[in-house]
Amino acid sequence: MSAVQITESLLLDTERSMWQCRKCETDLVGVDENYKEGCLVAERDPTEVHDPVVDSEYNFAPDPEWCRIVEFYCPGCGLLIENEYLPPGHPITHDIEVDVDSIDAGGTDA
Repeated sequence: MSAVQITESLLLDTERSMWQCRKCETDLVGVDENYKEGCLVAERDPTEVHDPVVDSEYNFAPDPEWCRIVEFYCPGCGLLIENEYLPPGHPITHDIEVDVDSIDAGGTDA
């Protein structure tokens, strides 16, 4: 396999044009798709993650009416691959697009 590390948690198998988990090499989806579509998805209330700094209406914690935390996990090993803060109803972002033909994976270690 010729793999190129794209992020801390994400590999690109250039021979098969597949997104993979860097930890366990589980295939996620084809490189033409958003890698997040191959992940397990968890939506979290921001108040579970951010404790209020002060006891007030304005406490520096994200308001769950305006913000959601979306986490993307490897379906093979459970590694957290990515997370994002989005307003409710906003579609999942497509943050990485790669031209596989332009990548020279020869001799690249994952």
